[in-house]
Amino acid sequence: MACNLPTSIGVLTSGGDAQGMNAAVRAVVRSALHQGAAVHAIYEGYQGMVDGGERIRALSWEDVGSILHRGGTVIGTARCPAFREREGRLTAARNLLRHGIDRLVVIGGDGSLTGANLFRQEWPGLLAELVQRGEIDAQTAQQHPALMIAGLVGSIDNDMVGTDMTIGADSALHRIVEAIDAITSTAASHQRTFVIEVMGRHCGYLALMSAIAGGSDYVLIPESPPSQDWEQKMCDLLRNGRAAGRRDSIVVVAEGAQDRQGKPITSDYVRQVLQDRLGEDTRVTILGHVQRGGTPGAFDRCMSTLVGHAAVQELLAATADSEPQMIGMRYNRVGRAPLMQCVEQTQAVARMIAEQNYAKAMELRGSSFTEMFETFKAMASALPSVMPPARPRRLAILHGGGLAPGMNTAARAAVRLGLDRGHTMLGVHGSFEGLLDGRIEELSWGDVEGWTAMGGAELGTSRHVPSIEQLYTVARALETHDIDGLLIIGGWTAYKAAHLLYTERERYPAFKIPMICLPASIDNNLPRSELSIGADTALNAIVHGLDRIKQSAMAARRCFVVEVMGRNCGYLALMSGLASGAERIYLPEEGVRLKDLQADVERMIEGFRGGRRFYLTIRSERANAQYTTDFMRRLFEEEGEGLFDVRQSILGHVQQGGNPSPFDRVLATRLAAHCIDFLTGELQRGSATGAYIGLVEGKVTISPLKQMLDVVDLDHRRPLEQWWLDLRPVMQAMARPAAETPDSA
Repeated sequence: MACNLPTSIGVLTSGGDAQGMNAAVRAVVRSALHQGAAVHAIYEGYQGMVDGGERIRALSWEDVGSILHRGGTVIGTARCPAFREREGRLTAARNLLRHGIDRLVVIGGDGSLTGANLFRQEWPGLLAELVQRGEIDAQTAQQHPALMIAGLVGSIDNDMVGTDMTIGADSALHRIVEAIDAITSTAASHQRTFVIEVMGRHCGYLALMSAIAGGSDYVLIPESPPSQDWEQKMCDLLRNGRAAGRRDSIVVVAEGAQDRQGKPITSDYVRQVLQDRLGEDTRVTILGHVQRGGTPGAFDRCMSTLVGHAAVQELLAATADSEPQMIGMRYNRVGRAPLMQCVEQTQAVARMIAEQNYAKAMELRGSSFTEMFETFKAMASALPSVMPPARPRRLAILHGGGLAPGMNTAARAAVRLGLDRGHTMLGVHGSFEGLLDGRIEELSWGDVEGWTAMGGAELGTSRHVPSIEQLYTVARALETHDIDGLLIIGGWTAYKAAHLLYTERERYPAFKIPMICLPASIDNNLPRSELSIGADTALNAIVHGLDRIKQSAMAARRCFVVEVMGRNCGYLALMSGLASGAERIYLPEEGVRLKDLQADVERMIEGFRGGRRFYLTIRSERANAQYTTDFMRRLFEEEGEGLFDVRQSILGHVQQGGNPSPFDRVLATRLAAHCIDFLTGELQRGSATGAYIGLVEGKVTISPLKQMLDVVDLDHRRPLEQWWLDLRPVMQAMARPAAETPDSA
């Protein structure tokens, strides 16, 4: 068989399905075509590679349109015993060469990636055998001397070492937390205990993070089994929670949980223990495969798009000597790591668990995993563990700025962790105005019960910044209530107010207390924090709305102009465009010019004339003061001359509402824990630093308030550095000109 076809990229999904696989496939296809490479889908995973024929098909731009929102994998996945044998891999090699494929993007778990690496290692020998058999000619073998591989990890368990998140894990966490929220309400109604079993054979990520995000009482994970008398400690913990006023009890169990001797801990055993020792009606819910299914969340769509795009870049730059790479996310950036090194370390975790070397298993999971496990235990046991010192320090919590989902979660975590440190925790109602009016009350463990899942802000918030004339009253309030430290949770105006208090310390000694700002803003426009609490929830709300807008529009030839929030920061616009498959986004950082709109109209018209049915544009609310959303709608409609309809949608405050997403709940808890540690440390040292906390490249950082103005654009109320602007080329690669991509949304 002679093969004179150009080199092509193949893409397959293998192993268990995971939400976001379709976004990765779409990204691979469009990135390859954008770069001028051919791309083939291999249907049904390795089975399709062995079967060949119609199961290996070239894909066009339009073939991957309208799949971003779909769960599972549109190109299928299946077990393939034949590929485990050399004869099967020989057949697979021949089938790939029929299409000129010698570069593969493999989307799957550690087993799928291990199989791909074995195939790569055998490739030269397989080609030599095919030449010997006369099934390919020597020229074909010379044209394709090596198989190059890029691996993307599709696994809801988030169990791969070398990437912070795997495709599907965030969406699975959404399913679990939605279930816990629903179960919690019925459990509270009946004062009932529920045991919830989640997936995770060798990895406790889903169990731990859902326990944190769901405000659960106890969690059992494979990497860190409980102590020998865990049953009694668990019952005591739940009993104390009930005594403090909690009406429900939730225990989360990973399917691979076991005790220190390696004996499995089943959800039914936990139920029996709780029922026998507490005398309560206890139920078990095993979530099962519902965790795999459904529409992927915004994060999985964005992440899968980014790693799929990077995988194509990796393969096009690869040579015969290149080591295969796993493409994942590291510290909020696309990262690359040697494929087999990651696979081997992942398999080592399972070995450590089997060998009961739990300390090493936790070490391999990483420091942030261990940190969150310790944080959960501290919050769960805060009430019974507190031994108040002779003079407890009084820490006050207040909100500032616009509402951001997750504010309640942060406040709850701060209260419970503060109590665990022996502090007296105070809540300021009504932001700085409440501080001026003296609306301050002591918060107990039970007062913040149920706040984890609640949207809004129970303490209230406002954008009021104390005036110079009001600073004396603020100082008096701090003195009157003996406030030793201040945690301010909020957005731009909260930071502005904190900075004002810090700069006025010499005039008002009452401000010489430790204070720290925690970022909470859907705009994601705060300094030294790549992600603010509330931004993920807002992004999911936007994507949820865009999915429905697209469904409504597909029945007609229609263009939608959708306006999203963000003030002078285009984060929500860009990321929602990436997650929804928008053709055009308008950002305040770039502005909008008349010639831009003219070019957009021309592409739009050409696209609809070529058969396009839908065109989605997203406009950040302050992209341009004159070219408003309504102006764009009227312009597009006028220039379209009846070729297509134009509608506008201003999503408005739905972006600020709703319960916080699992990501926002976990982030709020993590940052709140660091804030309490910071305030505690400052009080112990007798210092009074003003600071603000954030997440930079995946790591928690604390920066001094006195230097805040050096890293912000005051006129536009946003950071000088905005990491997400670097993603614009990916957005452009996913959205070809309309004339070339009919029906491609």
